[in-house]
Amino acid sequence: MAIKTVSEMRTGERGIVVNTRGEGWTRKRLLDMGVTKSAPVIFRKSAPLGDPIEIILRGYALSLRRKEADLVDVEITDGGKEDGKK
Repeated sequence: MAIKTVSEMRTGERGIVVNTRGEGWTRKRLLDMGVTKSAPVIFRKSAPLGDPIEIILRGYALSLRRKEADLVDVEITDGGKEDGKK
């Protein structure tokens, strides 16, 4: 399976968190919001200019700044709407 950051995901893609990078309060904030290893993620949408990004995580909608989404590595498990398209 492919590894991407959350910011590289497309609408409808599903994945599993494999790594949360970052340092200090940024990493702590992500972990406190539930962005932990093995958590399932669904990419819901992004704002028209690409920031913020909304994901479904642990049953709730979570908005992340693009900088934060760049720190979360996800193993893609399902391509969703974009599956098979380039």
